[in-house]
Amino acid sequence: HTQMHADGGEPGRVERLAPQIPLKRGGTPEEIAQGIAWLLSEQASYVTGAFIDMAGGK
Repeated sequence: HTQMHADGGEPGRVERLAPQIPLKRGGTPEEIAQGIAWLLSEQASYVTGAFIDMAGGK
């Protein structure tokens, strides 16, 4: 739910794909930011490389 999809030419992408996502909705910028914040935090100090799949279960 950001301007990114509109800037890429598909402003309704989140709504179009929501039915295909197990959680039935797009992620919010705040939800994604929480994952990024964790990677930057001391709680992730032992993480040397990771992919965090923030895709609503897909």
